[in-house]
Amino acid sequence: MADLFPRTTVGGVSMPRMIMGINWLLGWSHTGAAADAGIKEKYQKPEDFLPVFKAYLDRGVDAIMGPLSRNELGLAALKYAEQKLGKKIILIDTPSLNVDDTPEARREAKEAIKRSKEAGATFSLVFHQSAEQLVNKNLRQIPRLPDYLYMMREEGLIPGLSAHMPELVTYSDANGYDVETYIQIFNCMGFLMQVEIESVARIIHNAKKPVMTIKPMAAGRCTPYVGLTFNYNAIRDCDMVTVGAGSALEVEEDVEIALAAIEHRFPNLGARSSPVKQEILGH
Repeated sequence: MADLFPRTTVGGVSMPRMIMGINWLLGWSHTGAAADAGIKEKYQKPEDFLPVFKAYLDRGVDAIMGPLSRNELGLAALKYAEQKLGKKIILIDTPSLNVDDTPEARREAKEAIKRSKEAGATFSLVFHQSAEQLVNKNLRQIPRLPDYLYMMREEGLIPGLSAHMPELVTYSDANGYDVETYIQIFNCMGFLMQVEIESVARIIHNAKKPVMTIKPMAAGRCTPYVGLTFNYNAIRDCDMVTVGAGSALEVEEDVEIALAAIEHRFPNLGARSSPVKQEILGH
């Protein structure tokens, strides 16, 4: 039996230290429209996702992150996999909220959070574009954030923040907001990171709650070996890495690389193909 992935605890919930990403399943390549279209062509119906989900679950990676409460195909694929495989997948939903300071906007936000609950989410992390609208750098606060975190608690959801802006983590910790975890972009290339890598690493290490890092391979701009080896060696044992894969074979490769990084050994990998392979590379 293959080794199961190591786990941590977030908000009282046992979580794998690898989380399924969905960008390479739903068509968000971060490279261009052609790549997006190629992904969508490959994954058109819930059944198409099943081999990838099964590969993750076979290794104990039973959590998934993404805005699935507002993505019909992704949510249908998740429910189909749970039904076919007889396993619950922990959903970390990232709802987009209308954070305008009006009664109508608050009603809309409540409805979005309710959809998270109806989708079967365990965690509800305010989507970064919504949370960032509330940040007040002068006060070093996130005004009205507690209102939305309370709405999540009311629905029985575990609240958190998708924090592309690193200040979200530091301000939330400093003000004691009811947040159990953070999403933070973190990769060896600084891709989409708003400040330098060393500063984000420090923020992660100083965070009062576990951090779920995303984009470890910079959306395909570095290899899995480089990206995953860096991330797992630069974060804490309580933190996690969100890893997207476009096939079951990629899942297996990513899991092996990640386990090797955690265990401080070289991964068991096949050599890359090339028309003329240099003898020094071996096999």
